[in-house]
Amino acid sequence: MNGAPQGSAPLWNAAEVDAATGGHSTAPWQASGVSIDTRTIVPGDLFIAIRGERHDAHNFLDDAFAAGAAAAMVSRIPQDHGGGHPLLIVDDTTVGLRKLARAARQRTAARIIAITGSVGKTSTKEALAAALAPLGAVSASLGNLNNQWGVPLSVARMPADAKYGVFEVAMNHAGEITPLTRLVRPDIAIVTTVDAVHLEFFESVEEIALAKAEIFDGLDPTGIAIINTDNPYYPLLCDEARARGIANILSFGESERADVRLTGFHANDSSQIKCTVMGQEMNFTLALPGRHSAQNAMAVLAAVRALGGDLALAAAALGDMATPVGRGRRAMVQIAGGGTATMIDDTYNASPASMRAAFHMLKETEPGGGGRRIAVLGDMEELGSGSARAHEALAQDLLAAEVDLVLTTGANMMHLDDMLPRQIRGGHATRAEDLVELLEGVLRPGDVVLVKASRSQDLGRVVDAICAAPDGAKTMANGG
Repeated sequence: MNGAPQGSAPLWNAAEVDAATGGHSTAPWQASGVSIDTRTIVPGDLFIAIRGERHDAHNFLDDAFAAGAAAAMVSRIPQDHGGGHPLLIVDDTTVGLRKLARAARQRTAARIIAITGSVGKTSTKEALAAALAPLGAVSASLGNLNNQWGVPLSVARMPADAKYGVFEVAMNHAGEITPLTRLVRPDIAIVTTVDAVHLEFFESVEEIALAKAEIFDGLDPTGIAIINTDNPYYPLLCDEARARGIANILSFGESERADVRLTGFHANDSSQIKCTVMGQEMNFTLALPGRHSAQNAMAVLAAVRALGGDLALAAAALGDMATPVGRGRRAMVQIAGGGTATMIDDTYNASPASMRAAFHMLKETEPGGGGRRIAVLGDMEELGSGSARAHEALAQDLLAAEVDLVLTTGANMMHLDDMLPRQIRGGHATRAEDLVELLEGVLRPGDVVLVKASRSQDLGRVVDAICAAPDGAKTMANGG
């Protein structure tokens, strides 16, 4: 899945962007994409030089043009800039990016879906984009571009002729989603779930639910809200949607009252799903691992149904999609002396809710002969004063998931290590890189290893190191 459908027509030209932003281009240009990061520029991009708290991208104009930028949006011209390339001069590049996004939204007839939630946003976005792809050209957020810069960037990348737009919207504080959803102006808004994430910035989970409900601020009264009926805050979210004049609400989950209901789930190398969509029974394969992914797939099918799309085509696409990096992707690792172990890379991020879901996924995965279930865990972030308790509480979840061995790193994970029974303590590492040696010392054929932590812990290095070991030729599952 790409950020935008590819075509022969340029995405933007100088005249269009001048009109959208109120700026002035120094020479004619046309661009096939939009970027705010010189490290990821694709030749032909319009580079927008954002001035952030720590870095001013105006200082990297020459890098942008060296990487192939077609033009650059700037609010000033650095003295050391070599010149010779088209510049679009505006008063404020952050405002210019938002204006460009508004113009992109205004010019398209695409049906737009916005997704938020405490966990599952990105994988649900990827699944919905995959499900819609057989039905028409899809423009979707790349990676986790879901904040005050990522959302307008994603919308600005949407071609005028896209049939669908799928955008992820996130927040750390109350009030952050409202301006983003008003920019996106979705036809459908999905809330995957509400849980104890970002408690560093909120007094309660109910406050988090109210912040997630801001996504309905961008919905027209004729729009559709899709909400998880299994979540305790389902009634509150429904009330918040109705308070904004939204009468069309679809529910998803495992509850008997759900409009789109998961009725059967079996895990092996992929997930076998049984469900009902507005009374229509369906069976299909889901490439994404874990019951939590199966639940969120119900939100995907609800959106496809609301858009009038072909459910059979959408479900078939869900079986062929690739697992996003760091979200349950699996690798078979060669063990010194013979045999293999299974590595589950779930290192993208972590919260109490996503930890529990990952442990459940680990429980569902049968080790090979003589193998064990091993969890390699790093700190969860943004949990505020309850962080120690939240880490300690994972001990019971690990026992319930029948995990045989737990390796940890991070100051907060020491609280978990202290709570674990001695027989499943695999060791605590002060530094994440020291986990590699610990894991290599205990790994044996047939083991299934889950690696999970908040993104700041960078436990992806552990996965990479184990898979790159001398015997570590690997086979990635689900499209890797």
